[in-house]
Amino acid sequence: QVQLVESGGGLVQAGGSLRLSCAASGRTFSSYTMGWFRQAPGKERSFVARISWSAGNTVYADSVKGRFTISRDNAKNTVYLQMNSLKPEDTAVYYCAATQRLFGDLSRRDNYGYWGQGTQVTVSS
Repeated sequence: QVQLVESGGGLVQAGGSLRLSCAASGRTFSSYTMGWFRQAPGKERSFVARISWSAGNTVYADSVKGRFTISRDNAKNTVYLQMNSLKPEDTAVYYCAATQRLFGDLSRRDNYGYWGQGTQVTVSS
């Protein structure tokens, strides 16, 4: 089992940057695929990015490609989301998630069994 705690959210102007962190507990962190999702007011939670256990494979939603970068440090049990060139439409609560699944659509939120509490990101225009 793994517990996840996000940090790094805040208020930033359009064009600015933020780095989110997700600290995980548990000795088997390195075996999990990690994902970031976000949920804007009145909208469903949607996929942002994911990274394989070895960090050898990353996948991004089209809306963030070229602006966001997901990474992980297995020695620190932490996954990061570097967000650059932020836009007002990036405003949302950002959630970190973990899954031990190796197959299936790992961009679907229902394939993740562990979630953090979320961190608010607000981008002003």
